[in-house]
Amino acid sequence: MLQAIHKKLDELYPEMVDIRRYLHQYPELSFQETKTAQYIADFYEQLAIPYQKNVGGNGVIATLKGGKPGKTIALRADFDALPIQDEKNVPYKSKVDGVMHACGHDGHTASLLTLAKTMKTFRDSMPGTIVFVHQHAEEYAPGGAKPIVESGALDHVDAVFGTHLWATTPFGVLQTTKDVFMAGTDRFEITIQGQGGHGAYPHETKDAIVLGSKLVSDLQQIVSRRLDPLETAVVTIGVFEAGTTFNVIADKARIIGSVRHLNTAVQEKVIAEMEKIIQAVCAGNDAAYTFDYVRGYPPLVNHEEEAELVLKAGSKVEEVHTTEEVRPVMAGEDFAYYTIEKPGAYFFTGAQKEGNYYPHHHPKFDIDERAIPVAAKTLITAYFEYQT
Repeated sequence: MLQAIHKKLDELYPEMVDIRRYLHQYPELSFQETKTAQYIADFYEQLAIPYQKNVGGNGVIATLKGGKPGKTIALRADFDALPIQDEKNVPYKSKVDGVMHACGHDGHTASLLTLAKTMKTFRDSMPGTIVFVHQHAEEYAPGGAKPIVESGALDHVDAVFGTHLWATTPFGVLQTTKDVFMAGTDRFEITIQGQGGHGAYPHETKDAIVLGSKLVSDLQQIVSRRLDPLETAVVTIGVFEAGTTFNVIADKARIIGSVRHLNTAVQEKVIAEMEKIIQAVCAGNDAAYTFDYVRGYPPLVNHEEEAELVLKAGSKVEEVHTTEEVRPVMAGEDFAYYTIEKPGAYFFTGAQKEGNYYPHHHPKFDIDERAIPVAAKTLITAYFEYQT
């Protein structure tokens, strides 16, 4: 039956592309995806597949029960976009100013929707139950996965699988790990309150820019000098705001950044070291500070048996010529909440577009749309493998 399912997905390839390109033109930011959620719900309405709306927020979950007994398995796709201006010169360029599907979630949605349409055709001979999880707000913590899990909508599920169309991995390559796959991602904000003054009299001030600059430099030593070299972490400063004009010494600086880690012990070490450094820099210069640290998504940890099953499934997809285990990546994913609660695995489906080598979250990001059916084929093959 798998061969027939794969063939049907190939037949639906033009529809996959149409769905993806429509969604690409009308992206919505995290927690604001009401029209996209309605589009997904309408699709299932037309298929006469039962669904729930507003799950954990804007989530949509559809359920297809097969004609034969078997396990209940969730397949997940996210559907939010990013606050990025689309700079591609293509007919399906985003029509929403400052908002763009710069991570492939439109392709994830197209893949899962057409997979549902395909499996409706094969329902009578299908074992078990597929739970199609369309998740909102992956891009911005606290994300959509956690409230979906907390809603209890997946309590009855035996396992969960998901994939990301990965634009920096060549088409035909499938990648995963049998342990930690993606990093935990946190964010922080530091404010330094010094004492401003005239640029001609620096000795009468507590220069927030100088203090902030030292702080930025010292924070980089956490990874290079305060962690075991065999441990992995990233401390990134993304925002440094201070000052108003050329001849005024700033009294306040604002620093915003992210921390990435592969385990909680390293996370706690980084937080403690950050606190020490901030306190030392500010106390030594009679400056006040605030330090707000927000723990974001935990590391995404695959289950070994389910990851092995994904690799096996990939080897049965005609377009996949390479299945491989890779090192963890330091990007984050709230799919982590699913594998904390249920057996499961996440994997990358190679989607690098010829001539377009821009990474995720880039204004010119795009994917090889041939990867959309490959993602669907791998997910449904993993579903059948799990039934045996």
